[in-house]
This record gives sequence, structure tokens and C-alpha cells, in this order.
Amino acid sequence: MEITKRLLFLDDIRYPIEAYQYTKQDIFLRKDWHIVRNYEQFVNRILEKGLPEMISFDHDLADEHYLEPDSQEFVEKTGYDCAKWLVEYCMDNYLDLPKFSCHSMNPVGKANIEGLLNNFKKL
Repeated sequence: MEITKRLLFLDDIRYPIEAYQYTKQDIFLRKDWHIVRNYEQFVNRILEKGLPEMISFDHDLADEHYLEPDSQEFVEKTGYDCAKWLVEYCMDNYLDLPKFSCHSMNPVGKANIEGLLNNFKKL
């Protein structure tokens, strides 16, 4: 029987050990991370395996997530979209938010994700 990995790492290119190099958070040294690279993998993993013990978010999940010329819409969903989905999933299923961190190097995106999740946690 497969041991379900209870830590979820959302990042399009990096691995947890790389996040450790700049965050110095020991959690990123653990070997039981399951890595998802985009919004679809993030949603599917939680729907299939349930909420993990902890999620670490990246914001920029692809170069293509930036706005198309002359458009107000993002092409690719970001870590913020994953965080919004997570909040709705927890609300709809009466679940507590798992522990989370944000290892994104995008300071605005990181603040947006942390703000959304911290505000939901207060409810």
C-alpha cells in the first residue's frame, strides 16, 4: 500500500530542497513532499487524496500566467488561484485549512496568498 505523502509542494520548477536554500525552513528537508506543478495537479491531488498536513505555495506557476496583450485575464492559473480554490473547498466541505507556507519569490504574490489564507483562518 502506498504511503500517502502528507506534504504538498506547489511549484512549477523548484523542488523542496531548493526552497530550503533560501527560506532555511527545516520542513523543506523532509522527504515526504508530493510535488504538483500546476493548478490542475493541485486540485486533483486534493480531490483524490484529501487535504495534506501542510501545503507550500509558489505564486508564479508558469511564465505564461502573465496577462495576454490587450487582455485583463491571466493565461495560466497561479498559486493564488490554488489558494482561492483551497478556501472554497474547505468552506464547502466544512474542513479546517491545513498548515501552509509560501515559498514564492514573488513578494506581491506571496503577500496575496498569505493574506487570503490568514484571513480565512481567522473565520
